[in-house]
This record gives sequence, structure tokens and C-alpha cells, in this order.
Amino acid sequence: KIPSVTGMPLSEAKKALEAQGFDVLIQDSTYNDTVPPLQVIKQLPEGDNLVKVNRTVYLTINRSVAPFIQMPNLISMTFRNATIIMHQYGLQIEDTIFKPDFAKNSVLDQLYHGESIKPGTQIQQGSKITLVLGNGIGGFEFPVPDFIALTYREALSRLDSGRLILGALIVDRGVTDTLSAFVYQQSPARIDAEEKKINRIRQGQTVDLWLGVKQPERKMDSTSVQSQQ
Repeated sequence: KIPSVTGMPLSEAKKALEAQGFDVLIQDSTYNDTVPPLQVIKQLPEGDNLVKVNRTVYLTINRSVAPFIQMPNLISMTFRNATIIMHQYGLQIEDTIFKPDFAKNSVLDQLYHGESIKPGTQIQQGSKITLVLGNGIGGFEFPVPDFIALTYREALSRLDSGRLILGALIVDRGVTDTLSAFVYQQSPARIDAEEKKINRIRQGQTVDLWLGVKQPERKMDSTSVQSQQ
């Protein structure tokens, strides 16, 4: 009857097996940072099996030193996909850092010990990597587009071209065709009513729109305050 040595340190496992006349051979080794080094992970034949005298028992142990792997390229992946790839490579997430970028939760950079690490760089399995992610907001400001008097269809196109996100949509009673309805109010407004300056916005921020049946007239030509940006 073979002793069960799975989970034992290699030295103890060999003693237990050899004491009962079995030969011991290390068949394979893997690496798991949650398991102590040189611990027996698997044995063949399995423990408690009845075998012939002098049978060789093959052991798989946990390596004492992590093997080297090539750093994968996580750039432009979503955070979810990046974590899946890191798990497959045996890497750990040390931290996440968010930076202004329209691509929300997309990996902008991968850091090892605070420095960018290039794909293909040799790195030990189990190493901790910091991911730099986009927060969904662009890094620079630009003038708030003027949506007043546009149809909702036209407003959606302008939102898309500016990489802005539709926030609240308030539709007046009586509107039967939303896409053809007209924008009569927006937030943020293009022009600050008090300072008479054009407001600014970043990619990824939201714009609320109010829709009505009639096309409104602009109260102020936005070009008249361009010089005050």
C-alpha cells in the first residue's frame, strides 16, 4: 500500500516512501506561488493504492524558483481580458492606475517595479504587474459643441464625432419622431451665460439634451465669443 505523500515536503515524502521499499523519481515540476517550494503536488500511483513491492513512485513537485516567461503584450486590451491573460501567464496584479483617456478601462501601459515593461521581456512567473488604465475621459479640453437647433439625429452624430456620451435625454410631450425632434436645450451649455465664454469639455464626458417639436432660434451666435476662449 503506497503512502499518500501529496502535500508533503519532498524530503519527508522520500523518507516515507523509501522506508517502505519504494523507489522515488521526480517526474515533473511546476510553479505555484501559493504552494511552498519543493512540496509534492502529485504522485503516481496515487496514495493508498496496492502495488507490487519495489514499485517506483513518480512525484510532481513545486519548483523552489519561479521560471522565467516572456512578458505578454497587454496594451490596448480591456482590463478584463488583461487579467485573464495575466492569469494564464502566472502573473499577478500589483495595482491599477487610472489616467485620462477616452478608452475606458483599456490598458494604456504595463509597469514592473514602476517602469514600463516591453512585451517579450524575460520576467519571472508570479511577478506583480501594475496596469495603467484609461478612465474614460480624454486628456485635453475642447469647446463644448453647439447642439441647439440640431435634430436629435444630427446631435448624435456630433456627439459621436466628439467622442462625447449622451447623458440624460428629456423629450417633450407631443414628440412622435425622436430622431427628427429638435434640441432646444443642452447641458453643459456651449456658452457660460455669466462670463460669456465658451465652456470646455473632455472626451468621454456626458451631455444632456432636451428635445422638442419646433426648431428653436439661437439666442446668441457662438462665433461672437470665439475670441474669448
